Amino acid sequence: MGARRTIPRRDCTGLSRQAKLTELEDISSNAAERPLNQRIIFCATLVANLSFAIAGNPCSAQQESTPAPVYRVDTRLVNVPVNVTDAHGVAVPDLQKSDFAVKEDGKPEKVAIFERQSASPLSIVMAVDTSGSVLTQFRTEKDAAKRFARDILREQDEMDLISFSEDSEELVPFTNDPKRIEQGLSGLKRGDDTALYNAIYVAAGRLGEARPDAERRRILVLVTDGGDNSSKREMSYSKAIEQAQRSGCAIYPIIIVPILADAGRNVGGEHALIQMAQDTGGKYFYVTEREDLKTAFAHLSDDLRTQYLLGYYAPRGKSSGLRHIEVTLTDSTLQDKLSLRSRVGYYPDAR
Repeated sequence: MGARRTIPRRDCTGLSRQAKLTELEDISSNAAERPLNQRIIFCATLVANLSFAIAGNPCSAQQESTPAPVYRVDTRLVNVPVNVTDAHGVAVPDLQKSDFAVKEDGKPEKVAIFERQSASPLSIVMAVDTSGSVLTQFRTEKDAAKRFARDILREQDEMDLISFSEDSEELVPFTNDPKRIEQGLSGLKRGDDTALYNAIYVAAGRLGEARPDAERRRILVLVTDGGDNSSKREMSYSKAIEQAQRSGCAIYPIIIVPILADAGRNVGGEHALIQMAQDTGGKYFYVTEREDLKTAFAHLSDDLRTQYLLGYYAPRGKSSGLRHIEVTLTDSTLQDKLSLRSRVGYYPDAR
């Protein structure tokens, strides 16, 4: 008889386990570049094949007694909605993936996802200040908020309605039925004091519980005059903004100013809301006349429909604190002509 030779253990495909794993590593390198529907199918196939490669061939009569190693891939996709406008504030809709560059904590990151966001799903919390000065004006233009709900909500979207004064109350949980939002708006009742930061904290928390779609945008719409005279002692601006950044939401304050020169006007609160909008990639609107509220909701709707979505995979092994995001245009000539707006950071240990 001739000398025996050892043959590597193979599965049904004819490839050894090591060869199978090597092949899977090679074909996974370009997965992030595929369209979303192909990425989903690809990931499902990759998981199935990887499990098969590790577990071995069930058709073999003899199985090794040593437990198969477990491989874990821990990645986090960071979504960055971006608005781009020209010198006149008009949205620029025709940019390409190569026009954008993303950095995290100063280091360049590869853009894995690029989409124009008019079709990506939305989770919106509309939080309405029911203190006297705000509700008196808002009641007369409530139809503007109802119209916003009707226009913006699609099958894949959802909206939650919260009223707040000294306390926050959820009037309508997440729904994609605009009629339910309209009913909730019709039932708003006047309150006394205003706990603004508490309301932001609660509303951002609800957005953190929204549908977990990878490309879902989370939006907090605040209708308020910016005053805060009733937040709990342990609540602060910093805690409210951290909660918003942990939920990944963009804040859109609609700031109602009944009297521009009013000595009691809370300018400090207004500035705090403006800063929150800038830090989360949102936008603020001032309302000084009743008709302005209708315009503000219309502009808000347009803003959400003219965004780009950039996505990249977060680097591993870094701290759990706030990571800073910077989005720029690669063409220096465009940098001087166009303005970008996006969130400035995220918490990797948040949901």
